[in-house]
Amino acid sequence: MAGKLLSVIVPSFNEAENVKLFYEELAKELQYSPYDYEVIYVDDGSSDTTLLELKELADMHYNVQYVSFTRNFGKEAAILAGFQHAKGDCAVVIDADLQHPVALLHELLAGFEEGYDQVIARRNRKGESLPRKVLSTMYYKIINRFIDVRIQNGVGDFRLLSRRAIDALLILSEGNRFSKGLFSWIGFEQKTVYYDNVSRQNGESKWSFSNLINYGIEGVVSFNTRPLRVCLYAGFIVLFLSLAYILYTFVEVLVRGVITPGYFTLITAILFLGGVQLVSLGVIGEYIGRIYNETKRRPHYLVKDTNIEARKSYEKNMEA
Repeated sequence: MAGKLLSVIVPSFNEAENVKLFYEELAKELQYSPYDYEVIYVDDGSSDTTLLELKELADMHYNVQYVSFTRNFGKEAAILAGFQHAKGDCAVVIDADLQHPVALLHELLAGFEEGYDQVIARRNRKGESLPRKVLSTMYYKIINRFIDVRIQNGVGDFRLLSRRAIDALLILSEGNRFSKGLFSWIGFEQKTVYYDNVSRQNGESKWSFSNLINYGIEGVVSFNTRPLRVCLYAGFIVLFLSLAYILYTFVEVLVRGVITPGYFTLITAILFLGGVQLVSLGVIGEYIGRIYNETKRRPHYLVKDTNIEARKSYEKNMEA
């Protein structure tokens, strides 16, 4: 076990107050670990002094590396960048705000030593508001009915992956990335460890309600085409009901003569059919938009500043 390298990937967005605090907690937990470790901070286009804090931290500790994006490309891009630069035998994705307990790393590493390629940290909903708990539970029940992979409630990006699991993820080159689904899709042997929900140490959550809604939609459409099939089924059902109503109306005319059409019936039919059409177009539009983005083949992120290349050059010179 001696000599194994652990890569700790830390996506960071406006986390200036937590950057050094996180590293101190991490170093304290891993000081007696048999693993060597590198810490890869990915600055996702922060507008505060996160990058400055990272540079100062990297000057003080050789095992600290950072990649800073030109703008905010999102957490999915930050996670991908971390995996692309990780050199470890295994890697842990963990947030800088200390909501992911650093002390859990020992359990994650223990699972890795047992032979698991993914050791997943799953939190409970302790301390969350009742509406959020209910919405989260409903979301996971709905999404697992639609998508082709299974996602567990309380499971996020906080997990350990082996080198072969990392390599499998890096093969997937899609532009619209949904890490929860990708982690599940690659498979491999998995183990789950549990922890209590923890509040942020400093700063505010970067997840607004609209961000959560968009993230939920991304999860639904990224891993299956079932919503398109639902649109097809809905179209057939509406067509059947419409034909049945037309037949009923025709029989009424034959039996009772022409009856003045009711306003309610007309408006209901128009609104119902219009709603079905708009929903169907919206679902189709989501898929077309993703096809459009994939065809452009843009990079997942652009780098503004990093110390990784400088470290590589230094290490090569030392070896020479």
